[in-house]
Amino acid sequence: MLRLLRSTPARCSGQQQSVIQSHVRGLGSAIPELKLKDFSVENEPILSYCKDSPERKALQQALKDTASHCEEIPIVIGGKEFKTSDVRHQVMPHDHAHKLAQFYYADKKLLQQAIKTAVETQPKWDRVPLAERLNIWEKAADLMATKYRQELNSATMLGQSKTVIQAEIDAAAELIDFIRLNAYFLKEVSKYRPISEDIKVTKNSMRYRGIDGFIAAVSPFNFTAIGGNLSYTPALMGNAVLWKPSDTAMLSNWRIFNIMREAGVPDGVVNFVPADGPVFGDTITASPHLAGINFTGSVPTFNRLWKQVGNNIDNYINFPRLIGECGGKNFHFVHKSADVQSVVTSTIRSAFEYCGQKCSACSRMYVPESLWPEIKAGLQCEAEKLKIGDVQDISSFTSAVIDDKAFKRITSYIEQAKKSPNLEIIAGGTYSDSKGYFVNPTIVVSKDPKDRIMVEEIFGPVLTIYVYKEADLAETMKLVHTSTKFALTGAIFGQDENWVQTALEEFKWAAGNFYINDKSTGSVVGQQPFGGGRMSGTNDKAGGPHYILRWTSPQSIKETFVPLRDVNYPYMSE
Repeated sequence: MLRLLRSTPARCSGQQQSVIQSHVRGLGSAIPELKLKDFSVENEPILSYCKDSPERKALQQALKDTASHCEEIPIVIGGKEFKTSDVRHQVMPHDHAHKLAQFYYADKKLLQQAIKTAVETQPKWDRVPLAERLNIWEKAADLMATKYRQELNSATMLGQSKTVIQAEIDAAAELIDFIRLNAYFLKEVSKYRPISEDIKVTKNSMRYRGIDGFIAAVSPFNFTAIGGNLSYTPALMGNAVLWKPSDTAMLSNWRIFNIMREAGVPDGVVNFVPADGPVFGDTITASPHLAGINFTGSVPTFNRLWKQVGNNIDNYINFPRLIGECGGKNFHFVHKSADVQSVVTSTIRSAFEYCGQKCSACSRMYVPESLWPEIKAGLQCEAEKLKIGDVQDISSFTSAVIDDKAFKRITSYIEQAKKSPNLEIIAGGTYSDSKGYFVNPTIVVSKDPKDRIMVEEIFGPVLTIYVYKEADLAETMKLVHTSTKFALTGAIFGQDENWVQTALEEFKWAAGNFYINDKSTGSVVGQQPFGGGRMSGTNDKAGGPHYILRWTSPQSIKETFVPLRDVNYPYMSE
């Protein structure tokens, strides 16, 4: 959600191919100084969508237009479109009889063609000056913020069942932030100048190259913005990419791809290749040109890719870089000194916004006995008021889960809760897939803090609570980071400053994003760089200044102006 504050107007690059062809240049006898336009940044404003507002009217029209037809989405490799006999459809999760898009799976042969195209394009794209790339990214962000904002939002709302606010903070604000802020970070890192003790004798410099080969980007359904970040941040740094979008986020990701092309990203830099997961994974990991995998998804899938890379390690030109974010079992831990209303409101939002399908959603909660009656009543009251329905109904708090697989997985935990003597459902517990994949927000109380519902990732609108005795506070705190393999996000609630400091240390390894008296969701690009450790991922902190460095192979350059004439050192002649 970042906006460039420019002192001079943005200038767009020329036609796509001329961008590459006109900027191939050699090093020459001297390293030219890198001159980039200076700018500062702020987060992209989130629009309000109040009644009769221009943005609300524009969104309603975009929703109508998007829903009126089934859009055909081809495979795109090097600017050329392909279709195969393996035809797929993206449906509306809240109305699964409604087909929103038709797309095609790339087979092994097409994926190999995409790899060849990316490998050939990469060195040409890498020679395009940083200033030229920054101009393209700035134009793309402007297009997303204005001309295509509601097309992005409507595709995300209808295709991924996000409400107005959830689409706006994702497909508009966060996506724009990723595009603008990563460009800003690149500009800032390029300012670094190594020490040159005497510039008349020796000049030292650093340049940031892409990685020869190709990057494979595998993006998820739950955030449109993540698709843009996973595919186009490596591209910004001079890499060529094979982008495998999620089947259930196809339309919104297709929108991003076309906006970036309109902004000036040349053909072949990012190749749009929907594919079967195992076929894609097998093909990319078999190529000696694999330079990296940028992944968001499940632990089993990332483990499979990692194992395949390991098995093929002797075949690669580079050591492939593996960057992954794999979800979590995120927690809210409540101290007896907590503000009860803040706990209730924050937890309802964290657990049930977007049906608990955010990587950071609260899935487990620890509450002291002394506060439990009040917190229980508050949670039940708020959960009862939540409206679950069609995303086009402006009053819906949330909508359907993403597809039939998610529906079956989530409801299996609810059925377990109904049967287990250790578990009690105190809110929700109902569901239906007759029209859409609807699961009502469900709150479960567990007598066992290590029950599978307390430690396994569910990725749905199911919150499980363990009520602890205050005498067992220290022991219960240890459960947070020892009972599950994940460590993505977590939040604590308490007004006792001494306890807050204790919790800050106790939960040091429990979460990559940690919140004090705030919900576990809602990280903002540039404010709370995102990522977790353990089985939650490689914690490369997307949205922070260091993320771009994972996608570059820097080159240190030493240029000497005074020729060396003598083999001996001065002391040798004494």
